[in-house]
Amino acid sequence: MSRFDLIKVLSHTGDSIRQLSVLNPLTIHKKGAKAKAVFALAMVCFFWGTTWLASERGVKGMPGLQLAGLRQFIAGVIYVIYFLFKGAKLPKGKEWWSIIVLSILNFGLSNGLSTWGVEYISAGLAAIIGAIFPIWLVVIGLFLSSKIPVKAIVGLVLGFSGICIVFYEHFHDFFNPGFRLGIILSLISTWSWAFGTLYTKKLAAEFNPYFSLGLQMLISGTLLIIITKVTGKSVPLASVPWQSWASLAYLVLIGSIFTFICYMYALQRIPTEQMSIYAYINPIVAVVLGWLLLSEKMSVFIGAGGLVALLGVYLVNKAFKAVPASEQPATEGV
Repeated sequence: MSRFDLIKVLSHTGDSIRQLSVLNPLTIHKKGAKAKAVFALAMVCFFWGTTWLASERGVKGMPGLQLAGLRQFIAGVIYVIYFLFKGAKLPKGKEWWSIIVLSILNFGLSNGLSTWGVEYISAGLAAIIGAIFPIWLVVIGLFLSSKIPVKAIVGLVLGFSGICIVFYEHFHDFFNPGFRLGIILSLISTWSWAFGTLYTKKLAAEFNPYFSLGLQMLISGTLLIIITKVTGKSVPLASVPWQSWASLAYLVLIGSIFTFICYMYALQRIPTEQMSIYAYINPIVAVVLGWLLLSEKMSVFIGAGGLVALLGVYLVNKAFKAVPASEQPATEGV
């Protein structure tokens, strides 16, 4: 290698190192707005993936719906108090109907059922299923006779093929009623999220979308707490082990507050198309950490199938124009 080639290699290496330095939390305060936005997106990619594991650990000490209800209620209270303190106005008239419907679709059903689902299936499998929700947008479009791009159809086929690969070695598990229930709950949660996304797009809220999310959490959290209490699907708080309380604290502080703030910050400074990368990284984080920390099963089928499914989701997302940021619900891990 010539001296000139060596200098070029070292130069490229230095550029790569400088780019990676954006992710250094000790120096991020010295960076510009774009670098901080990239750092915030990296936090979203990682931490929303970890919420699946926190949920799986949390449901070992309390029912999933109770965990989801407490998480949403506490986070919702924090958000509502913050926005009211900042002088935000409460919704008026018909604005409440949209918020109530979305609180049921986006949080009560989607987050509630997906959290319930990890009582029966691993965090990694639940995260992969959760990532395919854009596939249902194509299916819904087919039933509505909407014009579907060819790339979206290809993505649909790849998405379902990937899921089939993932569950190839889990076929015998479907004879287990608990496993079937976990899969069904996880699938319904993705359907609910898809309908919530379409509803949000159709009825573009004039109301502050971030304040709206706080109200949605508060409403759905209250409903879930009442439902679990009335149906006897809750346990006395005094009997909840500290591990579940720690999981709940992590889900509220990291999953619903810190990471969501990072999401909002990055969304204002990074194009929506680039922001969508977190949806592909979250399940990978969940699968890998589930394998490392919770001894969940890792196999070629799960890895290859997950990647094929995510490729399908990528093609679907590329096929449709992104919904304006102000109209999008944040796709939180769990």
